[in-house]
Amino acid sequence: MQTLRETLLVFENQLRFTFRYKITIVMGLVQPVLYLLLFGPLLTGLGDMGRPGDTWQTFVPGVLVYLALFGAGFCGFGIIADVRSGVIERLRVTPVSRFALLMGRVVREVTVLLVQSVIIVTVGLLLGLRANLLGILAALVLVVLLGIALASLSLSLGVALKSEDQFAPLLTSATLPVMLLAGILLPMSLAPTWLDVLSHFNPLRYVVDAIRDLFADHFATWAVLEGSVVAVALAVVCVAVGMRTFAKENA
Repeated sequence: MQTLRETLLVFENQLRFTFRYKITIVMGLVQPVLYLLLFGPLLTGLGDMGRPGDTWQTFVPGVLVYLALFGAGFCGFGIIADVRSGVIERLRVTPVSRFALLMGRVVREVTVLLVQSVIIVTVGLLLGLRANLLGILAALVLVVLLGIALASLSLSLGVALKSEDQFAPLLTSATLPVMLLAGILLPMSLAPTWLDVLSHFNPLRYVVDAIRDLFADHFATWAVLEGSVVAVALAVVCVAVGMRTFAKENA
């Protein structure tokens, strides 16, 4: 219970900091909607995009994973300034647990991601997305797990590197191939065989495929099982890496 209270305190502090910058909130909500409104219609002419069902059932799940990758996955930039200014070091001398220091920030990122995801799904439904409530809720659980994993990994990298000059090129060079090989914008079933095979080494592909099946009301599929296992495994491993990094940096 003590750790939970500490996590909530860190989360509340981070959330107050977020609300100080109104433009960040506005852009965080508007940007994903623009992807649907501007890019989505370009894909409707492709028909099923290599999968059964309508185009929105393929594209909207990809946008959700995109939000996790480029939202929670980039949150490490914020902690670098706190490390450099000594904020993190001052927090470490308090009785607050290292788990709370990490997860309070992670929960903040996941909360933002969840709000964005709900907006995207709502707009998608207005544009023609067909998905039932159970499939949407199950898909959001996978998005949350992915957000936990990516935020934890990003924060641990930020604490370890302590420099935007090192963090930025590492992240930008990694996210582009990860995004393309996950089939976020277009399913990998449209790719040539060699690229499709290569994409199976990308764990995000399994999460994307699982979410697309859930949006298509296909629950008892191998893709859903694989994606769920991968999402849970990523969350557990990345949180463990984050905790280890915080503990190591404190030593």
